[in-house]
Amino acid sequence: MKNATITLSPLREDDREQFILDNQWAFQYGAMMEFGRRDDHTDEEGEIISRETIEHCMDDPKNETYRILLEDKAVGGVILAINKETHHNHLEILFVAPEAHGKGIGFAAWQAVEALHPETRIWETCTPYFEKRNIHFYVNKCGFHIVEFFHALHADPNSPPEEEPCDDEGPDEMFRFVKIMRP
Repeated sequence: MKNATITLSPLREDDREQFILDNQWAFQYGAMMEFGRRDDHTDEEGEIISRETIEHCMDDPKNETYRILLEDKAVGGVILAINKETHHNHLEILFVAPEAHGKGIGFAAWQAVEALHPETRIWETCTPYFEKRNIHFYVNKCGFHIVEFFHALHADPNSPPEEEPCDDEGPDEMFRFVKIMRP
């Protein structure tokens, strides 16, 4: 990816549907690489990350949604939850198209995110336990630290309570990561 330019471009409304589909495919690809086609870590529609989850993140007024562009081609996306008072920000979603993996695009995009929000004191994010590429990326490339593991006996306190537990709603085991930028 030498001499290639990675930029973040605010999501255009006419790209919303493709952003959602690309995001779902990127997460589905990761699950297929780990578990094969017999993946039992999906929701009712066979998705690792539901349309509802993505849309909720995109539609939250405090969030910012960007396309990751390589030159002028969309190769991924990012959704950021920005808290302008505490500067404790959350990386809601970051994905790179599977065909663009291993080219430094995710790291370049993360550097662009940090440059976009230099006021950030703390970045936080989560990823499913089986996403080894993501865990490597956040810890070894971006400088995050694993601070918590959510599972059946240690639920994420920020997750909405489920009305009825459902075994087929996707991964419920997640790592939480934190990167302290400045105290």
